[in-house]
Amino acid sequence: MKRYLYMGFILMLMLTGCVKQETLGAAPSDPPLNIAARGHYAEVPDGDFVYRLVSEKEQYEHGDQVRVYAELEYVGELDEVTIGHAASAFYFPMKELTRDYNISYAMNEPYITTTLKKGEPLREYYQIGGGYDSSDDKRFKDFIHSLQNGFPDGDYVVYGSADFVMDSQSQGVDKGGSNGEEPKRYKIQAEIEFRVSAEKK
Repeated sequence: MKRYLYMGFILMLMLTGCVKQETLGAAPSDPPLNIAARGHYAEVPDGDFVYRLVSEKEQYEHGDQVRVYAELEYVGELDEVTIGHAASAFYFPMKELTRDYNISYAMNEPYITTTLKKGEPLREYYQIGGGYDSSDDKRFKDFIHSLQNGFPDGDYVVYGSADFVMDSQSQGVDKGGSNGEEPKRYKIQAEIEFRVSAEKK
């Protein structure tokens, strides 16, 4: 009997995880942080690193260029460290809350290294992303196409993250890390909001 209860519990956890991931869609793999009052600036420390996610404005006028960026700063004891990541260490998936549209953020996944000097933040701006498949409705496809001309009016949440590992070779240890351990992986997450106002007539 206990065996069936355990199996049922595990199945329930798996189904719950699938539903949460499918509902969000905007984030690569993780659910939103459920931050009740998001602003247009977030700062999250994690060990020897500080991750920042920033929208330069809380509200943009229709036609403004939306400027969102992420920063990663090393604040540990060394002069510099080298991290490994995909094409970028930063992800910027979004969701438009009024229409309930997810704006994905795809990325190539080579292994690239970046050296961070202590106290000198690495900064990267959001580049227009988004995609759809043949099963999506026309309104959503039109919305994604319209992003190339600027963000339509609406309320947007950015589910940002910095995803990277400590590069083991640059730290003077074997590929598997010291004592055969995997290199330490970081995934630091934050959420911010911004609004784009309706077009003036």
